[in-house]
Amino acid sequence: MSIAALIALTAGCANDNAAAPAPEATGPTTGPGRADVQAPGVDLTVTHAVAHLDAAGDGTLTMAVRNEDGVPEHLGMVATPDGGRGALVGAKAVEGNGSLATAGILLQTGTTVTFGGNGPRVLLTHVKGVTNHHTLPVSLQFGVAGLVRLQARVTPD
Repeated sequence: MSIAALIALTAGCANDNAAAPAPEATGPTTGPGRADVQAPGVDLTVTHAVAHLDAAGDGTLTMAVRNEDGVPEHLGMVATPDGGRGALVGAKAVEGNGSLATAGILLQTGTTVTFGGNGPRVLLTHVKGVTNHHTLPVSLQFGVAGLVRLQARVTPD
């Protein structure tokens, strides 16, 4: 095989295997604690997002996530400013809606999952970046919806 053929073959394989970046789904935010994301194949609403933080920046993120799309969704990652990450904890149930799997927290279609209490939880540690308006920029990474950004309200823990 000639060098030119090998280079052409390699270039063709590289292009076939290169995954196009997922579109960033940042729907219109209607105020602190809420994000609505509607796109082809995505219908997700996040409401009542509140970061309950103590003086050290430790606490939890509570919220309700409604999945109206026709496929199950997973919340795989929660990010905060300065490289902070929330730890995902599954609901008390071993399986089903709100449980923790390899892909993240399961959100069945046509349901609302409430984070906090007996539901799944997001634990925050040493969070920085609370704004003067008592909000915290949060990025939620979903398997289908992609990246969703919102401003969680901040209350003392």
